[in-house]
Amino acid sequence: MMPAPLARLLLPWLLLPLLALAGERTRVIDDLIAAHPGQTGALVLEHGEEALLARAWLADHARETIEVQYFIWSTDNIGILAAEALLRAAERGVRVRVIVDDLLIDAPDDSLLALARHPNIDIRIYNPKHSVGTPLHKRLLNVATDFRGVNQRMHDKTFMVDGRLAITGGRNMADEYFDFDHEYNFRDRDVLLLGQAVTNMRESFERFWQSPLAVTVEERFDGLGLFQKRRSVEDAEVTRIHRELHAYAAAPENFAPEVRAAIDAGPASFQAMAADLTWGDVRFVSDQPGKNDGNSGLGGGGLTSAALGQLVAGARQGIVIQSPYLVLSDAALELFEQAIARGVSIRISTNSLAATDNLQAFSGYRKQRARLLKMGLAIHEFRPDPALRAQLMQRTPNPDKPPIFALHAKTLVVDGKTLFVGTYNLDPRSENLNTEVGVVIDNEALAARVQAAIETDMAPGNSWNAATDDPDQHAPLAKRGQVGLWRLLPLTPLL
Repeated sequence: MMPAPLARLLLPWLLLPLLALAGERTRVIDDLIAAHPGQTGALVLEHGEEALLARAWLADHARETIEVQYFIWSTDNIGILAAEALLRAAERGVRVRVIVDDLLIDAPDDSLLALARHPNIDIRIYNPKHSVGTPLHKRLLNVATDFRGVNQRMHDKTFMVDGRLAITGGRNMADEYFDFDHEYNFRDRDVLLLGQAVTNMRESFERFWQSPLAVTVEERFDGLGLFQKRRSVEDAEVTRIHRELHAYAAAPENFAPEVRAAIDAGPASFQAMAADLTWGDVRFVSDQPGKNDGNSGLGGGGLTSAALGQLVAGARQGIVIQSPYLVLSDAALELFEQAIARGVSIRISTNSLAATDNLQAFSGYRKQRARLLKMGLAIHEFRPDPALRAQLMQRTPNPDKPPIFALHAKTLVVDGKTLFVGTYNLDPRSENLNTEVGVVIDNEALAARVQAAIETDMAPGNSWNAATDDPDQHAPLAKRGQVGLWRLLPLTPLL
C-alpha cells in the first residue's frame, strides 16, 4: 500500500511516465503539444519529494536524450542516485549529456571519468578553474590572475528529456534541495514544462555545450603541462564503479522502498495531467555563456538581469519576491525606488540570520536592511523552524529533532498575473557574474497560486517581520558576531 502523502503527490502530475509505453503515451504528449501550438504547459513543483519523483520518472522513461545543467552536484544520497539513474538510461541507449559548474562539484575524479567513459554519456565542466583537474597551485594562480573569471559561474539548473519535457528552478542535485537532508533543508520551487519553452531551453543548453568554457572531463585529466592533473581509469575500474553505483541504488537503505513504489506506480491515463497543466505564453530566459563580455569588471549585467528589470519596471500594482539572498545593487535600488514612487507595493520573502546558510550574503543584506525598510519594502525573514515544515517535508527521519529549513526558491510575481521561477537570486552575483535561467509565465491563475504560497511563507509562524520582530535576536551569538565581521569587508559586488 502506497503511503497517503506519496499517493496524493502522484495524482496530478505523476501522470508523466511519458514514454514508458512507447505508443499511446507518446501520442498523448504529441497531441498535447499539437493542441497548443507555440505554447507551453507548466506545472509548479512546490514540494521537494514531488520534484524528486518527477525527475526520477523523466530519467526512467527517457527514450532518446537526457540533457542536464547543474550548479551543484553532490555525492550524497540524492546525488549518487541521480548519477545512477543517468547511467541506467545510458545503458538502455539514451544519449546523456551533462554540464556541471566546476566550483562546487563534489565527485571523486575516478567516478567522473568512469561515467564519462560510457559511450552514451558525455560530461562537461563549466569554467574549470577551481576543482576538476585543477591542482591547488593552479587554483591559487587563477584567483590571482583572473579574479572575475574564477567568480563567473554557471548557476543554471535545467533537466530535459527527449527535447519535449523539462524541469527548471532553484533545486541543485543534493539531499537538502529535495527535503531529504536530516539536518538542513531548503524551501525551493521548480517548474515542469512541456512544449515550446523546452525547445528554447534546449537551444540554451546547446550554446553552453558548444562554448569553449565547457570542457570535457577527459580533457581536464589529460595532464598536459604543469597546471593540470593526470588521471585515467582502466576498464576494470570503470566496471567496478558502475557496478557499485547500481548496488547503491538497489539497497533499500539508500532508496526507500516506498519511494521506489511511487516511481513504479504511474497512472495509466493522462487526462489528469492534461487538465492540471497550465498552458500559455511561457518565455524561457537565459544568459549567454560567460554572462557578459567582462569589460565592466565585476559588473556588466546580463540577459536575465535585463528581462527581470523589465518586469519590475512594468509593474503597476504590486511585486512579490522570494529570494534566499537580498543584496541590492545601485541599479536594483533605483528600479525599486521608481516602482515605489509609482505606487507599487513590494513585498519580499528572504532568509533570516537564524535560517541562512550564507553569512557573507546575509552581511550584505544586513548593511542595507534599514535603508530597504525605510524605502518602503515589506520584508519577511524566514524562520529556521517554520510552522509549515511538516507540510514541506513528507518524511522526517527524526521527529524529535526536525531539520532546519531555509529559503532557496527564486520567484517573482508582478501585479498578480506574471510569474518568474528560476535560478536568479536578488543579488549582484546573479545580476553580473553567474549565468542564470528561468521562465516568465503570463498566467493569472498560476501567478496567484504561487503568490499565495509565498504569502504563506511570509505569514507569522513561518517568518518574522523585519521591521517589527528583530529577527536577528533568534540567531546564536556566534552567528551574529560572524556577520558583524563580514560586514566590515567590501564584498558587495561578489555577493
